[in-house]
Amino acid sequence: MSWLYLTIAGIFEVVWSTAMKYSEGFSNLIPSVIMVVGMFISFFFLSMATRTLPLGTSYAIWTGIGAAGAVIIGIVLFHETASLSRIFFLALILVGILGLKLTSS
Repeated sequence: MSWLYLTIAGIFEVVWSTAMKYSEGFSNLIPSVIMVVGMFISFFFLSMATRTLPLGTSYAIWTGIGAAGAVIIGIVLFHETASLSRIFFLALILVGILGLKLTSS
């Protein structure tokens, strides 16, 4: 169940970071509210995951999901560059997440 909690926390990290972009410096109310709620949900599920998973593993995977998700959202929604080097380094993040999962006790 802890891995599910960690996955949910990572997904909501992507939600709140995307909402932060749409909030335009907190000048748009709805995205600002979504950001705050998304942060709360993300931190809640991260705290639930760390009850049984190691802190270092949990935090690294949580930030990895958030970073990878933010890159993907940036490419898809905000038309950021999808160069070969960016895709390569995104793949490295995903390999790191998988490696941490596989080597976690």
